[in-house]
Amino acid sequence: MSLVQQLTDDMKAAMKSGDHARLETVRFALAGVKAAEKEKQAKDPSAALTDEEAVAVLQKEAKRRKESIELFTKGGRADLAEKEEAGLAVIQAYLPKELSREEIAALVDAARTANPAVAGDFSGLMKEVMREVKGRADGRLVGEVIKERLGA
Repeated sequence: MSLVQQLTDDMKAAMKSGDHARLETVRFALAGVKAAEKEKQAKDPSAALTDEEAVAVLQKEAKRRKESIELFTKGGRADLAEKEEAGLAVIQAYLPKELSREEIAALVDAARTANPAVAGDFSGLMKEVMREVKGRADGRLVGEVIKERLGA
């Protein structure tokens, strides 16, 4: 089952169950995916959105919600932060499992040994590792791990 179909089915299930918080989040995510699909079809009418592209849209939404949580927490709005956290949990259910800090560190070490030309270069390592993780890790976390490994 495609991700778009799963979102649609989950939206219908949330409507039937009366789970308004989940419904709002899934509906918003589905709207973002549909907008990306329309944008892609504007260039090529026969093109359909792949699951990888839909995941990318959901990852952007998850990142936006994480930033909102951070800002609401700093602003003393715990109620809004909780609402965003609930929405983030719903979105993360559709995303691939994120890599742990240790897994990212192993990828950084592997990139350093595999490509000595970038072993001491932050931006080169960042490019190599981000190509490996393909959306399964936050860029900020990858950057932190690389800095730790480089001793910077």
